[in-house]
Amino acid sequence: MLRSLRHLLGLVVLLAAVLSPRAARAERLRDLVDASGARENQLVGYGLVTGLTGDDVSVPFTSQSVLSMLRRLGVQVDSPQIRLRNVAAVIVTAQLPAFSKQGTKIDVTISSIGNAKSLSGGTLVQTMLKGADQKTYAVAQGSVVLGGFEARGGSGSSTKQGTLTAGRIPEGAIVEREVVSSIVQNGAIRLELRTPGFSVASRIAEVVNWRFQNAATATDGGSVVVKVPPGFEGRSVELMAALEELEVVVVRRARVVVNERTGTIVAGGDVRLAPAAVVHGNLTIVVKEAPVVSQPVAPFGTGTTQVVPRSDVKVDDPKKDVAYMKGAPTLADVATALGSLGLSPRELTGVLQALRAANALEAELVVQ
Repeated sequence: MLRSLRHLLGLVVLLAAVLSPRAARAERLRDLVDASGARENQLVGYGLVTGLTGDDVSVPFTSQSVLSMLRRLGVQVDSPQIRLRNVAAVIVTAQLPAFSKQGTKIDVTISSIGNAKSLSGGTLVQTMLKGADQKTYAVAQGSVVLGGFEARGGSGSSTKQGTLTAGRIPEGAIVEREVVSSIVQNGAIRLELRTPGFSVASRIAEVVNWRFQNAATATDGGSVVVKVPPGFEGRSVELMAALEELEVVVVRRARVVVNERTGTIVAGGDVRLAPAAVVHGNLTIVVKEAPVVSQPVAPFGTGTTQVVPRSDVKVDDPKKDVAYMKGAPTLADVATALGSLGLSPRELTGVLQALRAANALEAELVVQ
């Protein structure tokens, strides 16, 4: 009876959390975690792209690769006879998704490593893609698709947009070897948070325990261990499908990202601003050079005409009033308070750094 009462009380608390105004920020578990043991693997290979204006004779490994390929195909060619210029050496990369089976097609990325100016119109010859263990997991081949273009005129003028030495082959590789993945280890599934956080890990464990009583434990801020509940032995797929549908109210980390090169400022999460006084003054110094011609006073005098340099230095130090910003409890209030200063994005970057140093900005400041 006492256990049933506790379970009912936990259900009431969970319903209250779901029906609260913060429930609009709830996210499904599939968007927050990944199952340990089910991840992507990187593949890489070296290949040749033919049918284009490729590498010249200054790239020796291209001709060596062509010679090796022809010999594998049964064509005997001496090295001095290789004078091909329509072949480019490339690096081929791909991501092997988890649970990929033999025959699954994946996308590949092609990038030139020689001095070919463009891969446009080229075709990738059969290339083995290997993993970190030096085993072949996929084979790539197909026509290269580029995202740029180049046009040239007879007088030498040209225009270029995008990258011509890198492209993609959609579904250009076929998986030949499967990666064995097991998400259940020692009778439990380990959920790894994509964005670690103690609060989020604790809330995930609470939601899972409401669905499967006493099954989840938050081991740290980055993982939650879920024991396989009764009735789901040998049914890891059904268990993960049930877990992915659970909704969790997450806590966003307060962070302000500043890109000084582009002047972009992006703030997210529960950013708060404590009361602060800000004064920002610009000291402008303008130096003008205006040479003056100096001539003798009397006509036909003994002096000579000379050019005398003259500098005009002007200092502009405008007086700036002290701007007082009240405490801003929400992100909208922070934007309004900082916008009232009337500063450019680059000037606002310095103000944000000063506010963070003064502990007035309650957020992590990331400068890129």
